[in-house]
Amino acid sequence: MPDIYLDNSATTRPYPEVIELMSRVQRDIYGNPSSMHVKGLEAEKIIEKARRQVSALFGGRESEIIFSSGGTEANNLAIKGAAFRHRRRGTHLITCMTEHPSVLNCYRFLEKNGFTVSYLPVTKQGVVSPGELEKTIRKDTILVSIMHVNNEIGTIQPLEEIGRVIRGKNPGALFHVDTVQSFARLPLRLKEWQTDIAVCSAHKVHGPRGAGCIWIKEGTLLQPLMHGGGQESGMRPGTENAAAIAGFGLAAELSTENMRQKADHTWKLKLAFYRELQKSGVDYYLNGPPHEEGAPHILNLSFPGLKAELMLHSLEERGVYVSAGSACHSRRPDPSHVLKAIGLSRERLESALRFSFSAFNTENEIALAAKETAAAVRELRAII
Repeated sequence: MPDIYLDNSATTRPYPEVIELMSRVQRDIYGNPSSMHVKGLEAEKIIEKARRQVSALFGGRESEIIFSSGGTEANNLAIKGAAFRHRRRGTHLITCMTEHPSVLNCYRFLEKNGFTVSYLPVTKQGVVSPGELEKTIRKDTILVSIMHVNNEIGTIQPLEEIGRVIRGKNPGALFHVDTVQSFARLPLRLKEWQTDIAVCSAHKVHGPRGAGCIWIKEGTLLQPLMHGGGQESGMRPGTENAAAIAGFGLAAELSTENMRQKADHTWKLKLAFYRELQKSGVDYYLNGPPHEEGAPHILNLSFPGLKAELMLHSLEERGVYVSAGSACHSRRPDPSHVLKAIGLSRERLESALRFSFSAFNTENEIALAAKETAAAVRELRAII
């Protein structure tokens, strides 16, 4: 039986080099990075090397990188930290209806704590309208959060236009971008987007779980959410996880090598999977942007008449691993908020699967995965 992993938007298999490095750090470089002795200095050097590796992808200064436990913590610091720091200037916040739960739940929390939030609608392809944003921004708007790539349907937002709108209507509003699904997969043009804050996570780019970062443009002020010993410029206190941070840095560097070729490879896999499924003759719907557009690694499909959970387990039995949406939602019975926002029918909501690819996948795997998907659809429809 094959073992084909197509759930790379949820998490990725770590590079072997990352596993080896983390093992070495745990074994040999175990000092506290804040200690003044040699063991501590060795750990500090490991962290600073990783900071250089990660900052290179953001095109910024090393001092602008604050390490975190992942994208969720980084989004919390970005949103709550900005809102609480700047609430004297205003209490109006803007985000999008298809953001990740770690963003949306922060905004819901802030609504309960004296802030007003506008949730922008999206098109059927999941795109935010810059014109709608322009109508929504007010003088008291202090923060706008729009993700780069949607984690469920792969929509790429027009961030350059969005950035221009924000600067044109309210130059003082901060612009926060979740780059978890695009970091080390697509170029990050933070200057062109006029971004103030961006976040990413290591385990989406073949690094370890438990590591991520927030990029804070020099001069941008946030309120820390925790207080302690002052590590990470006082923004994220606590003894740093040197092994995970080292693995994050190396994963960022390895993912950046030949990034265009890796993106082209996943594009080919995505298109090949879609075309093989077309040839099979089974009925399905594409959710989100056209298959030749959107992120190179994400494809969301609905199989009418079939429950997503049934399809998922049928594929698992065939050695193909996919997701019924965001990993943050997949164990809940509620339909995906992303698919609801783009206006899908109940039938399509309940039958949606996300296939997400990586540079580790091969063309042979994808051809077989498409064949097994078509076979699973036919088998389940025959039973039902």
